[in-house]
Amino acid sequence: MRAVVQRVSRALVKTEGGTAGAIGHGLLVFLGVAVGDGAGEAASLAGKIVRLRIFPDNGGKMNHSLSDAGGAVLAVSQFTLCADLSRGNRPSFGHAAPPDVAKELFEGFCNELKLLGVHVEKGVFGARMEVDLVNNGPVTVVMDTDSWR
Repeated sequence: MRAVVQRVSRALVKTEGGTAGAIGHGLLVFLGVAVGDGAGEAASLAGKIVRLRIFPDNGGKMNHSLSDAGGAVLAVSQFTLCADLSRGNRPSFGHAAPPDVAKELFEGFCNELKLLGVHVEKGVFGARMEVDLVNNGPVTVVMDTDSWR
């Protein structure tokens, strides 16, 4: 699984039907599910994100986690994070998990966050979305469970 995690002051995701999810202070997580990913990766990534110390303490140092800071997560599925650009200039998405598998693991990831006590809002899986955010810092972290094996 690949995640792009952004510390935000606020974020929202819209679809044609209106606002799908919105948060104030917290993390916007774009999540890509790759072929071979499973429930273990979803749980591991969720735990790492909740414990990620990228929120400032009273001295301004990044010492606090999402749990410490009392923030929420806006999770957005993004298969394009699994793009392969090793050949040419047009991305290949053969490394992305099939939609039914990806949806199940995306939902599992969100459920793991909830089990860890985090308020979770979500985009709409497979929908065309617009994401509005205010990146706080800016702080952006890229995470890939493949590098943890």
